Amino acid sequence: MTFGNRTQKERKKRGYRIQFRRMQWAMLLFFLMIAVLLIERRNIVYEETGRDPDILDQSVFAEEPFDREPECLLLLDSSSSVSESAAQQMRDVLTQMRIRFDEQDLFADPTLRLSGYENVVVALDDYDLFGEEIFTLFDSVKGGMNLLAVCPPSSLSCLRLVMGRMGILDIGYDMYPVQGLRFRSDFMLGGQGKDFQITDPFDSSSTVTLTEDCIVHLVSADDREVPIIWEYRHGDGTVVVNTLNYFEKAYRGFYAASYSLLSDVCVYPVINASAFYLDDFPSPVPAGNGEYIQRDYHMDIGTFYTNVWWPDVKNLSERYGVRYTGLVIENYSDENEAPLEGNGDIQRFRYFGNDLLDMGGEIGFHGYNHMPLVLDNFDYKDEFDSYRQWNSEDDIRASLRELDRFCRQVFPEEAFQVYVPPSNILSQEGRRILAEDFPDIKAVAAIYFEGEFEYAQEFGVAQDGVVETPRIISGYVIDPYMEIAALSELNLHYVNSHFQHPDDVLDEDRGAASGWEALKTRLAEYMAWLYSSAPDIRNLTGTEVAGAVQRYHYLDVKTEINENELRISLSNFQDEAWLFLRANEGSVSDVQGGTLTKLTGDLYLLCAHSGEVAIRLENQGDFS
Repeated sequence: MTFGNRTQKERKKRGYRIQFRRMQWAMLLFFLMIAVLLIERRNIVYEETGRDPDILDQSVFAEEPFDREPECLLLLDSSSSVSESAAQQMRDVLTQMRIRFDEQDLFADPTLRLSGYENVVVALDDYDLFGEEIFTLFDSVKGGMNLLAVCPPSSLSCLRLVMGRMGILDIGYDMYPVQGLRFRSDFMLGGQGKDFQITDPFDSSSTVTLTEDCIVHLVSADDREVPIIWEYRHGDGTVVVNTLNYFEKAYRGFYAASYSLLSDVCVYPVINASAFYLDDFPSPVPAGNGEYIQRDYHMDIGTFYTNVWWPDVKNLSERYGVRYTGLVIENYSDENEAPLEGNGDIQRFRYFGNDLLDMGGEIGFHGYNHMPLVLDNFDYKDEFDSYRQWNSEDDIRASLRELDRFCRQVFPEEAFQVYVPPSNILSQEGRRILAEDFPDIKAVAAIYFEGEFEYAQEFGVAQDGVVETPRIISGYVIDPYMEIAALSELNLHYVNSHFQHPDDVLDEDRGAASGWEALKTRLAEYMAWLYSSAPDIRNLTGTEVAGAVQRYHYLDVKTEINENELRISLSNFQDEAWLFLRANEGSVSDVQGGTLTKLTGDLYLLCAHSGEVAIRLENQGDFS
C-alpha cells in the first residue's frame, strides 16, 4: 500500500469519527428534547399548592352575631305587587350588607313609627297611602333621619306636597323607557367611562326635573339623560331616590350603593374575590374538525385546543394574574348505571391539568360524564335531549367515586374540594349525596341566577356546611345583561365569578361563528374592564373563593362613632375580613387594626387584621 493511499484512508476514518461524534451530540440533544417533552407532558410529580384563604373548620365560627338595635325601617305596601317586589329586593340587600332592619306594612298599619331609626327605606309606589303621615316622614328627615326611596310613584297627588323635599322641581305622569344606564358620578365601581345597555326595557322610571343642588349619580344613556339615582340634602337628613325599578338579583348592587349614601359612614362586609372557572377542562378533546376552526385555522379541534386556545387562555391568565379552576369531565359517555367504565387515556389530562396547576390554578370535580346528578323524577321537559337521568342514588355515588379515583390517579397530589354541576343542574338528591358521602367536597359552584332547571345559589354556607359559591357570568360573549350583573356584584359583594368552556368555540349559540379571535378579544375586554375597575380585587381559585365566602358568611359588623373616631367591631373574625367603607362626610385616615385602600369616590376597601378596627375621622364636625 502506498503512502498516498494510507493517508487517504486515514483522512476518511477521521472524517467518519468526526461525523459520528457530531451524530452523537445530535442524538444526545434529540433524546434530551424528548426527555424534556415527556416530563412536560407527564409532569407526574406535583406538590399540592396551599390555598389562601383556605376553608376553616366550622367549629371556629362559634360567636353569635351582635345584639344591636335595627338601624333601618323598611316601609312597604302588601297590597301592591310592585311594593312587594321592591321590599323583597331590599330585604336581600340589607341582609347581605348586615344591616338590621324592621318592617312596617302601611296597608295594614298606616301610623308611622319612626322613632329610633337612623334610616328609612320607602319601598312602596302609592304615596297616597301615607296620607298626612307623609309630612311626619319628611319632618323626621329634616331632623336628621335619612330616607331611601326605591319605587317610582304610581300616584302623585300626595307626593307633590313633598317632592321639593326630595329635590324634585317637577314630575311627569308618564313613565320613561330606560334603555341604558350612564353614570354621572363615581359612586359605583366600574361605572365610569361606558354606558350599560338594558336588554328588556320597559316604561320603568319617572320623568323628573331636579333642583340644581341635587347630586345626580345615574341617568338614562340617551340624549334626554333622565335622572335615575340622585341624592338631596333636606335639613339635617339625606334623601336618596332610586327609580331604576328593576327588582332582581342582577341589580342588587345598585340598591346597596344607594343605601350606602345615606349615613355619614357606611360599613359592610364583602367577599373580595375574582374567580375564573374552566368547565369541562381537562376532559376528552372532541375528535374531528370544527367548522369555524377549520375556516380560520385549518386544523383539527385537538390541535387547535393545544396550539391556539390554551396558549391564548394562559396568556390572559398571565396578563391579569388569573388563577383558573379547571373542572374535570372523565368522559362523555351516556352511562347511567354502575359498573362504570373508567377512562384509561390520561395523557392529555395530565398535560393540560398539570400546566394549569403549575400556573397556581386548581382542579375540581365536574362529572364522571356530563350527566347531571338527577334521578328519574327530574323532568328535563325535552330541553336536554342527550341527557339521561341516573338509575339510582347508588349509581350517582358510583359515578362520583369513579371520578374521584380517576382524578387521584392523574393528579395524585391535588385535593379536590370544589364541585361544579354539569349545565349547573343539581337535584336535591344529588346535593344531599355530595354532602353526606363525599366530605372532601367543601364547595358547590353552580349559578347565581334562577332558571328553570339550574341549581341557583346565594353566596353563603348551607346548613350542612357546604359553601355555596355561585358563578355570575359565563362564556366569551359577555352580553349587556351580564355586564350589568358583573357591575352590580362588584358593588355588592366585591366579587367576579365567570366560567367558560373550551367547546364554546364550537357552538354557534355561544358565538362560535364570530371566530376565536373575536371571542378572545371580548373576554380580554371584560378582564380589562374588571381589573381597571377593581385593581385590588383578589384572584382566587374555587377553594379560596369558598374560604372567603365562609368568612364573609359568619362575619357580623358593629360600628360606633365617638367624636373623631370610627370604631368597627367584628364578630366571628378569624384571620382576615374585608369590608366596604363609604365616607359620605369628611375623610378617613390613621387606621389601627387594618389597612384602607381607596377604590372610587368616597368608597374604600378595608382589610381588617383584627376583630377591632379604629379609624380617625377628619373634619369630624361633619360627622354625627
